[in-house]
Amino acid sequence: MIKILAIESSCDETSAAIIRDGTVLSNLIANQTIHAEYGGVVPELASRSHQENIVPVVQSALSSANSTLQELHAIAVTLGPGLMGSLLVGVSFAKTLAYSLGIPLLAVNHMQAHILAHFAEDPKPKFPFLCLTVSGGHTQIVLVKNYLEMEVIGQTLDDAVGEAFDKGGKIFGLGYPAGPLIDKFAKLGSLTVKFPEPQIEGLNFSFSGVKTAVLYHVQKQVRFDPDYLKNNIHDLCASLQYTLVSILMNKLIKAANEFNITEIAIAGGVSANSHLRNELEMTGRKLGWKTYIPRFEYCTDNAAMIGIAGYYNYLAGNFSALDVTPQARMIL
Repeated sequence: MIKILAIESSCDETSAAIIRDGTVLSNLIANQTIHAEYGGVVPELASRSHQENIVPVVQSALSSANSTLQELHAIAVTLGPGLMGSLLVGVSFAKTLAYSLGIPLLAVNHMQAHILAHFAEDPKPKFPFLCLTVSGGHTQIVLVKNYLEMEVIGQTLDDAVGEAFDKGGKIFGLGYPAGPLIDKFAKLGSLTVKFPEPQIEGLNFSFSGVKTAVLYHVQKQVRFDPDYLKNNIHDLCASLQYTLVSILMNKLIKAANEFNITEIAIAGGVSANSHLRNELEMTGRKLGWKTYIPRFEYCTDNAAMIGIAGYYNYLAGNFSALDVTPQARMIL
């Protein structure tokens, strides 16, 4: 039996989980609501909150799993990518705990963990599969060859799709994070504005032009009608969401055709978007794909996915030295 404590602190959520032989026993998350006041994550406030939350969250994860520190075989922690101050809190805590217990440290790539979240429960994708990894900081299409061998075959050239959702929401006057609100309001609206989709060759993405088009459209309409946003917010959200999801799906279809793969998954915070999930399922039925969509708790940042990645690294003997340092930027 292999029991691992996993810690995630890459951004503004402090999370701890207990994993036993690849099975999630507990997965606790402490959210930080203060950032909504500033319209985005404030790095210094995030790191301070991690310092306050990490001990009680770890204790709660152990308690929920009916486990003790002495039963642990390793500590898994997010090494990067993420906010440096936030990562430092988690990595420093994990290194200290691993040293004091005399057990191995497993430094985990956050983006690899998002993909391996699919192995937290059934059904699990078969290798090789494609994973569309979408979040506030990343937009990638990844060819997953096995648990630890992954190749990025397409990625954003500028903004991530999650950032496009949030920036679009800011233009619409919505709060932070805007993604969930856009998803909610889009259900009450219809596609009335056709925002342009960038024509990028290959499997890469671009979202900066969509943001600019949304801004110019709103500025133009508000000049003629000061109440335009209030009267059209649902349709605007539906139109923006349609455009962003269309960009994602078109590239994913192209990648599936190029690599002749029908095992298709999504991961990351934006994979919680209901329109993206519906489009993936509908496209999968149409094209004969077998699709994999994680439960909502495994979409956003969470320690369970870090623990799953840590488990497969443990089996491979990929242990980390205690002098390892966090990496704000880290390639897959």
